[in-house]
Amino acid sequence: MTNFLIIGICLIAGIFVRRLNILPLDAHKGINAWLLYLAMPAVSFKYLPHIQWSLHLLFPLLAPVLVWVGAYAYIRFYSARAKLSKSTAAGLTLTGGISNTSFLGFPMVAAFFSDKDIAIAVICDQIGFIILTTLGVALAIHSSSASQQVSPKVFVKKMLSFPAFWACGLALILPRFIDISALDPLFDRLAGTVAPLALFSIGLQLSFKGYKNQLKHISATLLYKLLIAPAVLTLIALAFQLRGVVTQVTIFEMAMPPLMSASIVAGEYKLNPGLANLVIGIGMLLCFATVTVWWLVMQILL
Repeated sequence: MTNFLIIGICLIAGIFVRRLNILPLDAHKGINAWLLYLAMPAVSFKYLPHIQWSLHLLFPLLAPVLVWVGAYAYIRFYSARAKLSKSTAAGLTLTGGISNTSFLGFPMVAAFFSDKDIAIAVICDQIGFIILTTLGVALAIHSSSASQQVSPKVFVKKMLSFPAFWACGLALILPRFIDISALDPLFDRLAGTVAPLALFSIGLQLSFKGYKNQLKHISATLLYKLLIAPAVLTLIALAFQLRGVVTQVTIFEMAMPPLMSASIVAGEYKLNPGLANLVIGIGMLLCFATVTVWWLVMQILL
């Protein structure tokens, strides 16, 4: 119950603070800096060293890739029918193909499952980040109106500049050589700031201005992201008889709304960022109903 209260209070607080103009419009950037450089790396060190690796974890490793491939095919088909520009289609692919597995996913997993199951969410999150900084950036560069060359240096630079990427690697390697358990209380305190600050940051950024003019494209993208993608993964899990908490958390994470960082890439490469932001904002609002439905479905089927 506490986790649900944290989600509601922190998100609503962010929305009200935004409406009352108490903080500067870019106040979320400072909060996000804390999350990216301290809190998120602490999450990796808190959970990853304790994961018992097995073949069951192939599902959270592969699921984000399947969702991305599905989004690419789906938006490609939709954009041909709707006669969307190349850049707009790319922006919708970014928002439809990568889930918000950390800022919203971590607290939601803690609320619907348990705190220790965030370890599975961390795996999904790292794969999603790799997809964004490689395939996502490649698509953005290729679809941008500005003439740019796809350079491997761009991908490497983006990956190496992301603190959580380094933390993930170190959290998997260091415990094999040295005992870092003495730092567990520190990691626990820092990781505990993710849920309230991430949700407050999301509330500060939510905006729905101009959604009526773009409702058709928003609906089509969120139909895939919130319903079709998790449904396909559920069918795959049933076909391969994948059951249990690993499967459930993975599908739950893939049912999350679009990744907020996708809007940054869309803005950087001029991929109709206004539409991308609307997809993310409305997806954030709708997901509280859709992920609850998926949680109930998985309790019955998986």
